[in-house]
Amino acid sequence: MKLLRIIFFFTASVIAAQTKLLIYMDLQQTDHLKAYGITFNYLKEGETGDWLLNYRGGSFLLNYSDKLAATCRIKGVAFDALSSVQAVDILSLVQSEDQNMEVMRLEKAPNIAVYVPPGFRPWDDAVTLALEYAEVPYTKVWVEEVLRGDLDKYDWLHLHHEDFTGQYGKFYASFASAQWYVDQQIIYETEAKKLGYRKVSKMELDVVQAIKNYVANGGFMFAMCSATDSYDIALAAENTDICDKMFDGDAADPDAQKKLDFSKTFAFENFNLEMNPFVYEYSDIDIQQPEIGNPQNDYFTLFDFSAKYDPVPTMLTQDHVNVVRGFMGQTTMFHKKFIKKSVIVLGERAGTDQVRYIHGNFGRGTFTFYGGHDPEDYQHAVQDPPTDLSLYKNSPGYRLILNNVLFPAAKKKKQKT
Repeated sequence: MKLLRIIFFFTASVIAAQTKLLIYMDLQQTDHLKAYGITFNYLKEGETGDWLLNYRGGSFLLNYSDKLAATCRIKGVAFDALSSVQAVDILSLVQSEDQNMEVMRLEKAPNIAVYVPPGFRPWDDAVTLALEYAEVPYTKVWVEEVLRGDLDKYDWLHLHHEDFTGQYGKFYASFASAQWYVDQQIIYETEAKKLGYRKVSKMELDVVQAIKNYVANGGFMFAMCSATDSYDIALAAENTDICDKMFDGDAADPDAQKKLDFSKTFAFENFNLEMNPFVYEYSDIDIQQPEIGNPQNDYFTLFDFSAKYDPVPTMLTQDHVNVVRGFMGQTTMFHKKFIKKSVIVLGERAGTDQVRYIHGNFGRGTFTFYGGHDPEDYQHAVQDPPTDLSLYKNSPGYRLILNNVLFPAAKKKKQKT
């Protein structure tokens, strides 16, 4: 009986000691990407936690439970079980004025929508690939859902690598006779006709306007690859026709460049359109391969922000390294000279005007543009096989995507100790 009493008190004291669970995100973490999914789903169950900015790579401090600890073990995510004293010591360090760190309260898992056409596969897009691997739930939406106002149901929207100009990715010169290209054009034209549009470009314009309103009303929008510059180009060209006859049945407006309205855009201004339908570029916003040079030298650097005074860009740049391997895409990077002064540059190639990662505010919401297609496939080609993220579970490039997924859950609030 005495032995049972001793075991009981010993067990109770151990449980009482483990009040917090720290998912550290530095180089010691075994699976950075799954760690985001665990934190996201923990919030989805109604719990709250803390994001410790710049502490061990941007760690997560959650309430300890045997269930949460078991989940981490099953998913292969490393963690420390902390006593209340240890947790208070960490929070005191993070909040001290002499440390470039901050506590961000994570309160509610965002509802996530991914804008994708019918027939999409998760490996066609790095964000959906990351969501699938991290086991973060999301809902697919496309034109009809956006135009009828369904975006109001969601906190965070990712734009699949869409061409919002209505030029089908400008793949015409290389793939006009390819079956996948023909099928894609049929899908878009059928959707436009069903919704009463004569041209796909007009349908796309209404989509970008609806998304713009969504952001203005407080939505968080994230885009990669061609969904970045093509989105802004569509906004700037709302009063002109930039599509040639193979895309919409009639010629483009010869004065389209002069009719661009850069006041309508989120991020870019003063760019020049690429009006040749046989050239695989939308404009001169994008960085082309010859400008990058040797792929072995293609790296970008994340900016170091003040965690206490600039918590949003600090959240978006949390990583276990500050220099990240580059990667190509239909839109790879952005020329700095075309980025509006109101936009925050989060990552760029040092010593160049080549910008990889940007963020800005519009109305009550935000947008983030991340150039490139797949952070772990340097030059992803059409119909290439999917990237196996179990081989890249510590990918710093994919971490930047998942920072954006978790960012809407955060509310800046001083932690009481």
